[in-house]
Amino acid sequence: MKDRIKRNLMELMMVPGLSGHEDRVRRALRQRLDDIGVESTSDRLGNLTAYFPGQGPSVMLFTHMDQLGFIVRRIEANGLIRLERLGGVPERALAAQEVLICVGEGCDVPGIIANKSHHATAPSEKYQVTPYAELYVDSGLVSAADVEAAGIRIGTPVVYAPHAAALGNDRITGTSVDDRAGCAVLLEMAQLLKARTSGPPVHLAFTVLEEFNLRGAQPLAQKLQPDIAIQLDLMLATDTPDMAAKGDMVLGGGPGMSLYSFHGRGTLNGVIPHPAMVHLFEHAAEVHRIPLQRSAQVGVLTDLSYVQLVGEGVVSIDMGFPMRYSHSAREVCDLDDLAALTRLLDAALSDIGPDFSLDRDDYT
Repeated sequence: MKDRIKRNLMELMMVPGLSGHEDRVRRALRQRLDDIGVESTSDRLGNLTAYFPGQGPSVMLFTHMDQLGFIVRRIEANGLIRLERLGGVPERALAAQEVLICVGEGCDVPGIIANKSHHATAPSEKYQVTPYAELYVDSGLVSAADVEAAGIRIGTPVVYAPHAAALGNDRITGTSVDDRAGCAVLLEMAQLLKARTSGPPVHLAFTVLEEFNLRGAQPLAQKLQPDIAIQLDLMLATDTPDMAAKGDMVLGGGPGMSLYSFHGRGTLNGVIPHPAMVHLFEHAAEVHRIPLQRSAQVGVLTDLSYVQLVGEGVVSIDMGFPMRYSHSAREVCDLDDLAALTRLLDAALSDIGPDFSLDRDDYT
């Protein structure tokens, strides 16, 4: 299991898929589902879904396949390229980063986000973060005509240059651990769901636009009308000096369960999980002796925030894996956490039968 998760994660991180431009990632995921004999379908937005029939409340088990990045905003006469941010890109992590300008498969253009020469940097500038609007990409092309001849236009997607590498102790670093790690877990879940002989109906989905507006999964949920929604994403690891006061989420400490998320910066939304889901995962973790960590964070938001509001309301929970250095060009996760999350999801789903109660009063 862990070897397959590692292979899929490493390969998927090398496929660029800016939010709103996820098609290459979707095709890569569809091919992997085909390879294990699982049929899948896509909707108009690009969400990819596989269905596994069963008995009991229907479950939407999903994760997003897109990544954050940039859009070409302007092409200067000398060929330098200005960018607009797409998603929560941290400005202080941008200078001197390699990027990939996504023209099309086989013709993408590499570039770097320029960093002012040290010898010309005034003392007053050395401890300042340059606003993204003042940054530019140097692709080596020397005129606007050359840039356009390479297929680059205003609106062309740009991502951190794809990178994937193994670190010590089964840890992985890369440009889009968020959320290709979730995608790798769902591919493993597809293997398990295909082989099962009982359990609830499951719609397994890879969703779009999460890093842009969090609403790409909403039309899919409106169509599927699930009773239960389980979303997979990162959980902020808090075991580094800069994060020590934020919580108790340890890399390598097992999967995580969000008990509270809220995003107060312009988007008044979040998720407080349904007590049926909290009970389900706590019980499964205890029975199967899988460590389960708990998270409560402000500033974190997933597309579950909108899925939970579909129809009469969906019984929902955010599950995930600890991750360090979120939204930077080098995020870090632990393969043992991903494998344990897969086992926990499999165990929890097996406990959802025809008589599984969605009544809050049965748990509170």
